[in-house]
Amino acid sequence: MHSFFRKVTIALLFLISTLSLYSQSSSPIQFGADLMSRYIWRGVDLGGNSPSVQPWIEYNLFSKDSASTFTAGAWSAYTLSETSNQEVDLYLSYSYKMVSFTLTDYFFPGYYKTKERNRYFNYDKDSTCHIFEGSISFNGTEKIPFSLLFAMSFYGNDAHRINKDGSVGDIFMTKYIELGYKKNIKGVDFNAFLGAAIDKPNKTRGEVGFYGNKTSGVINLGIKASKSIQISDKYSLPVQASLITNPEAENIYLVFGISF
Repeated sequence: MHSFFRKVTIALLFLISTLSLYSQSSSPIQFGADLMSRYIWRGVDLGGNSPSVQPWIEYNLFSKDSASTFTAGAWSAYTLSETSNQEVDLYLSYSYKMVSFTLTDYFFPGYYKTKERNRYFNYDKDSTCHIFEGSISFNGTEKIPFSLLFAMSFYGNDAHRINKDGSVGDIFMTKYIELGYKKNIKGVDFNAFLGAAIDKPNKTRGEVGFYGNKTSGVINLGIKASKSIQISDKYSLPVQASLITNPEAENIYLVFGISF
């Protein structure tokens, strides 16, 4: 089966690079980078005690009536600490009106010490460092300012169950759900969010969830504020600040970011 996922990633890489070249003359391409004081993802600290540079590039294809959008992109996170995680993700997304479907290939180069784990085109289920995830989201509207996300991992380096005999079992197929609420107050966009890990690890067998959780429950609770600061007539600087708590892990983070 791992040959299938190798082909999927090669297709993603080819599609992104081809569309990027094509888009220089006739198609919309966007790219940029965020500089974050910390890299916190779904309530989990993935960047250690270090700022994180997060470049991205994507191609967007809109339908004539703008009701649907196809997006192919790449996103990465490079922390400034040598001991922290690095990450490079590829994704495909299709949005129709208020609903989006996304396939993401997460990859964490350098996370493991072994050469086998760090090989990008290694898709063996027992040694790959890739994680494939599918998600569906309701993005809300001006009249319905709520969003809802459901995401599930289905292949790769997910957390594993532990069998009764102590051997390593199947992957959790980790599931995550998040509810959001957005509102603009005097030019500042506010987003409140509540995210939970659905899977419940078996503590008696020593299981730990993909998000480091020892039980099911809320792992990502907080609020994000963002706005653009006008620098000149032609340029504004987007900034953001997030207060993030992880009730399950009893952690809290205050994160600031700048977009370029």
